[in-house]
Amino acid sequence: MKKRISFIGGGRVTRIFLAAFEKAKVETGEIVVMEPNSDNLSKITASLSGITTETEIAKAALCDVIFIAVHPPMVMETVSKLKGLIKKDTLVVSMAPKFTIEKISEALGGHRELARINPSANGITGKGLNAVAFGSGISEENRSCLLELLSLLGKNYEVADSKIEAYAVISAMGPTYFWFQLQKLKELALEFGMDDREAKEVIAEMMRGSTETLFLSGMNADEVTDLVPVKPLGEFEAVIKNAFDEKLRGVFAKIKP
Repeated sequence: MKKRISFIGGGRVTRIFLAAFEKAKVETGEIVVMEPNSDNLSKITASLSGITTETEIAKAALCDVIFIAVHPPMVMETVSKLKGLIKKDTLVVSMAPKFTIEKISEALGGHRELARINPSANGITGKGLNAVAFGSGISEENRSCLLELLSLLGKNYEVADSKIEAYAVISAMGPTYFWFQLQKLKELALEFGMDDREAKEVIAEMMRGSTETLFLSGMNADEVTDLVPVKPLGEFEAVIKNAFDEKLRGVFAKIKP
């Protein structure tokens, strides 16, 4: 794929993409990262090779595919700076919630080659879930190009633009709801006598089996939870559910357009 790709913003999500590209040994054209923060640029150049770094937006605007990878409060300001600089067939991809394809198109003077995505951190290992919404005016070439790039990070889910924020809360932020719990479970496994390999393997397999049993067994949630009579954390279940309700509904309300 000989496409020139730029990332405007050199933070976490850009590093996830670039690490996934390098791991997959994908051959693209030039890759440009535009980032005014020298510390972020240093993190990229220290771990990845073959990346062109820039501190001005003009060079990034010349690429065939542009990923807008800045924090949400900076999205519209960044998009506005691209107006008049990009080509008619340039694919502009926003990676932020809250700002719809329609709103981004307006800020770009009616540009139609647009998409929004919501990648997950698991993409760094090729196990991510990428929710992608395409603008109605996108060409088949740009659509295929983006899906090919995203497939290097995991599975692609084509969704309506109105669902991107739901995917942000459930799939993109989702790992953070469980990582600290799984790490604690691993620490306890080591304390109880497992070695590091055993602990990692058994917890990973337990989680895979648990989700398949809950969602794919054909039983309802009450039937599944009744399969295990001893529930050591049962007394905390209501507290945990309430935390999910309060925090995640709050986040969703904040990022919804």
